[in-house]
Amino acid sequence: MASHLALSDITLPDLAPGIARPGYDRAALTPGILHVGVGNFHRAHMAWYLDRLFATGRDQTWALKGAGVRPGDAAMRDRLAAQDWLTTLVELDPAGLSARVLGSMVDFAPVDPAATIAAMADPAIRIVSLTITEGGYYVDAKTDGFDAAHPDMAHDAANPDAPRSVFGMLLAALRMRRAADHAPFTILSCDNLPENGHVCARTVTGLARLSDPALADWIAATIAFPNSMVDCITPATSDRERALVRDHFGIIDAAPVVCEPFRQWVLEDNFPQGRPALETVGAQFVADVSRHELMKLRILNGGHAAIAYAGALLGHHFVHDAMADPQIRDWLTALETREIIPTLQPIEGVSYDDYLTLIVNRFSNPRIGDTIPRLCLDGSNRQPKFILPTLRDRLAAGAPIAGLAQELALWCRYCEGTAEDGTPIPPNDDNRDSLHRHALAARTDPAAFLQQDAIFGDLGADPALLTAFADALTAIRRDGVRAVLAAYAAASQG
Repeated sequence: MASHLALSDITLPDLAPGIARPGYDRAALTPGILHVGVGNFHRAHMAWYLDRLFATGRDQTWALKGAGVRPGDAAMRDRLAAQDWLTTLVELDPAGLSARVLGSMVDFAPVDPAATIAAMADPAIRIVSLTITEGGYYVDAKTDGFDAAHPDMAHDAANPDAPRSVFGMLLAALRMRRAADHAPFTILSCDNLPENGHVCARTVTGLARLSDPALADWIAATIAFPNSMVDCITPATSDRERALVRDHFGIIDAAPVVCEPFRQWVLEDNFPQGRPALETVGAQFVADVSRHELMKLRILNGGHAAIAYAGALLGHHFVHDAMADPQIRDWLTALETREIIPTLQPIEGVSYDDYLTLIVNRFSNPRIGDTIPRLCLDGSNRQPKFILPTLRDRLAAGAPIAGLAQELALWCRYCEGTAEDGTPIPPNDDNRDSLHRHALAARTDPAAFLQQDAIFGDLGADPALLTAFADALTAIRRDGVRAVLAAYAAASQG
């Protein structure tokens, strides 16, 4: 391409033909949604839906205003501010790349608690949405309830006017709105959590109850926390992605996003202060999200968790390379078919076999460039969300768990810190030291890994799991990862 253009409102008309760009007047947009956690997934998902909605000429009082609570959020704000809050989104379709410049974000609050609270308190904001990672909701792993003892929650309970967590900021803003007789906003979690709205409500009300029980009662009676299921594989942005956007499309974008050409967004239709008409651009509003949500969490997220550690131990870097490995692909398909899908209730009009085929194809897309290290990230938070609930259901039903036990054994072996060929594995979990210590202890006593109560809770003492896990870990050490995967895939069901 002859020239490269720095992304901005001014350069939009000069972008190469074929690049979709806002055809609406961005100056006419006003924020109605404050989104906390402006990362890649949010921009590939909610920002994309809203951009398409605004292109129809409607609901332009529902534009996005960003917000953040972590240092990395400030860096993102700086990058987006320099390009007028625009983002280049590239869809990585195997049939060909396409680019769309999203214009649905029009502002981003300074990354400062007072500024964030003030933005939330603005009565024009009718929805506050969140992508703060699965581990950001202060869930007590032992009880699956609100972790009131967490230092952040203790701090915000003692200092309600100077909070440091997003939940403390939500409470401060809700107090301001209630005092000013302004309607409260709806709180919409977009994180990959079972019943994410209920989890979010439990954390918000739990924190409120520590310092202001009357406020907690008012929130429980007044605030809507709709559950939602969101799905779009979105790799992290690196120099590789920035170079792709620059060299293929001629756009200099400090914060582009690449993603697969698939999206799904299913939401409970519970928005007392109104909502944008996202159903006109492909979102689904339903009375109960739970079955769609569980399908995605167990088949897709559980599938990612399953292939992560096998892929890492066998030296794969990219997810599509792991899926091209027949031992990994066949093991995943067998695990999903035998042990994961049978835990799901039917959904009218949905074929789980077809959905699994779609997932395998999505994981195998070589253009995405998603990485095994990303899938391995933060296993101490992801395994309890995506694998252990399935395992609990299988154990409760007295059903076989050999494949799920192998998944845990692969994670344990990964936590030793080396691949099968001895290559060191860099730390990528806040609990890495504890995981490493327990994984090493499991070399002589497999039960030691399951004795991490903060992760496994009472599951760690289940006799059936102890036996299956010990068998799997022993087989991995004796026969190697490939042999274990191949044996499971080849075994008859039952």
